[in-house]
Amino acid sequence: MNGERKSVKGFTAWFAESAVYGVRAVPIELIDANTYNPNHVAPPEMKLLYQSIKSDTYTMPIVCYQKEDGRYEIVDGYHRYTTMLNHKDIYEREHGVLPVSVIEKPIEDRMASTIRHNRARGSHDVNLMVNIVKELTESGMSDAWIMKNIGMDADELLRLKQISGLASLFQDKDYSRAWE
Repeated sequence: MNGERKSVKGFTAWFAESAVYGVRAVPIELIDANTYNPNHVAPPEMKLLYQSIKSDTYTMPIVCYQKEDGRYEIVDGYHRYTTMLNHKDIYEREHGVLPVSVIEKPIEDRMASTIRHNRARGSHDVNLMVNIVKELTESGMSDAWIMKNIGMDADELLRLKQISGLASLFQDKDYSRAWE
């Protein structure tokens, strides 16, 4: 990956500098967590990450630094890594290897990279989530489908529907008559 252009059978390939162009399949047993990641993912989001990897496969590599002993230390992707460690079905499907992009940086730069990766993901905007729930509901998706595929529990889904203020999101629902 040195910026050179190569031509083969009329096709020109340009090799870029970014680490992602050199993704490696690395056995999970050669990958170690770092000791400085402050990021924590709550259990509902970890379930959603598992569902995402199960349904969509690994779509993003783990970012690692390769140590002198040949092992890899995670810079970003710890939760994708633990998903494979904790779920035999994922481990078996992926044959125990993770996609890894390698960066070559000293420890202080790797620590900064970890924080940048975590903070760059941002957070979910409530209004955007309300619109997503509205669109899914109006397109005929059931509450059960939304909860499973978007990673929400029933209370969160109900709150987002309430925030929308649209009565149409509650049509065809059975509710208690306790108020009568």
